[in-house]
Amino acid sequence: MGSGKTLVGALVAQRGHATFFDLDHLVEDKAGMSVAEIFATHSEEAFRAFEKETLPGLLRPGAVVALGGGVVMDDDNWRLISEKAITVYLEVPFETIWQRIHRLPGRPLIANRTVSEVEAMFDRRRPRYEQADHRVDGTREAGVVADEVLKLWSA
Repeated sequence: MGSGKTLVGALVAQRGHATFFDLDHLVEDKAGMSVAEIFATHSEEAFRAFEKETLPGLLRPGAVVALGGGVVMDDDNWRLISEKAITVYLEVPFETIWQRIHRLPGRPLIANRTVSEVEAMFDRRRPRYEQADHRVDGTREAGVVADEVLKLWSA
């Protein structure tokens, strides 16, 4: 959340003449409701099931995929992603992420949670993020980050 995955991914795909997929948006399309509505109407588990069902069809040559921050926490998903894709962790300190997301609507994982609780979730996820093939400083302007990711992706 808040690392810039969607914006950077779209820029990488545009600059690299590739297809871009945002997993959250595709899950919303499949469910016919927003991520926040899926969480409220069904559950986080239902959202994760939609992610797991949608993910395999996106991981193909020539595609750039922005993954939701929690999808990689499922070991089966991570194994599939690692086998089929070049992974890039857009590394951003929690304080910066919090500044980017804390006032945005439609973020069910931070709704009704304290900053400490959200930071704890980030800390639980970080070891998996750090297993990515590459790390890129995501604190810079999106175009600069996209250029660096595009170099890694094209290599």
